[in-house]
Amino acid sequence: MLVIFGVTGDLSSKKLMPAVYDLANRGLLPPGFALVGFARRDWAHQDFAHVVHTAVKEHARTPFREEVWQQLSEGIRFVPGEIGNEESFNHLAETIADLDEARGTGGNHAFYLSIPPGLFQTVVDQLRSHGLAEQHPGRWSRVVIEKPFGHDLASARELNRIVLSVFPSSSVFRIDHYLGKETVQNVLALRFANELFEPVWNNNYVDHVQITMAEDIGIGGRAGYFDGIGIARDVIQNHLLQLLALTAMEEPNSFEASQLRAEKQKVLAAARPPKRMDLCTARGQYAGGWAGGEKVKGYLEEDRIPPDSRTETYAAIRLDIDNRRWAGVPFYLRTGKRLARRVTEIALGFKSAPHLPFAKTDTEELGYNAVVLRIQPDEGVTLRFGAKVPGTQMEIRDVNMDFAYGGHSPNPHPRRTSG
Repeated sequence: MLVIFGVTGDLSSKKLMPAVYDLANRGLLPPGFALVGFARRDWAHQDFAHVVHTAVKEHARTPFREEVWQQLSEGIRFVPGEIGNEESFNHLAETIADLDEARGTGGNHAFYLSIPPGLFQTVVDQLRSHGLAEQHPGRWSRVVIEKPFGHDLASARELNRIVLSVFPSSSVFRIDHYLGKETVQNVLALRFANELFEPVWNNNYVDHVQITMAEDIGIGGRAGYFDGIGIARDVIQNHLLQLLALTAMEEPNSFEASQLRAEKQKVLAAARPPKRMDLCTARGQYAGGWAGGEKVKGYLEEDRIPPDSRTETYAAIRLDIDNRRWAGVPFYLRTGKRLARRVTEIALGFKSAPHLPFAKTDTEELGYNAVVLRIQPDEGVTLRFGAKVPGTQMEIRDVNMDFAYGGHSPNPHPRRTSG
């Protein structure tokens, strides 16, 4: 059973509920699966089911099938109430108990906290006081937490303390949904399954690494969340650092979680922030203008954004990794909204050949070799290298060799999470 707190929020409607449907559509949920939403809305169960239905049809990654929806909707319930209200949690506990019996969920409950971190204490205390966090042999109770997990190290440690005071560490899942993407997991396959790449995946050959997450949209209706966070905390300190870790880490002994975590910790511990922040970082806000043929607002003109807000919508930073593999190779991390196009990618730019036996004019249109891992939306891998232009002259220019992830999979809808 999945219980979502803050189920009326943007994350839930655009990501969580469509992802649940996609799992059901691929046969990855048990027949008795149940979904409970908890929020401050005066909805009946059928009202909530309609909201889920609308979110699924609009945002699901797999085709909508009525028979799948009917089976899923039988286990959907809604509990209206306030997080700090005892009666609301009594109602939630009763709803969960009824579903355990009706759907045969066996007392296995996952509580997804799609709420601001400031409410964690109240929710986990309520779960404990109503017996919903108890661990029993043969069944489990887990809590799932999305980023941002605090705003600095001290607040992250405090959130850890709060959650671990109720749930054991093995029952706490801190989620970065980027790690569920097939194309992110494919970074490990590309690196460690192919002798072609790993020998040149180091500072002997790599000149620089660029990790980019660009969006062509503004903040939409997320002003209340975004203006207190900013793009650096929203994206760089989780998504992009995870991509950096997968790109730069050493080969793990196995793909067990503990082994992957150990190698990520090593490379992140070796990552060095710039000594001159003013020279190696950039931040800014998008201004009004035209995007996709439509006139759009600037950040300070968006609804509910203070006119003197200093919150950044674009951020970039250079990091260096002080270890034998990457010493001297700059890693550029950048992200922003209202940029030219939507793209997330990891690009390794390679050093120039030490000697080119060509006339200078032969290679005027030759750039640097690159391996580009496209995370979204055009998932795949591009190799860029120099090749001769057909004709009588020895003229070299860049060409691309592309691998499209969607065309490779025998399943037209490969397994991946929303996001």
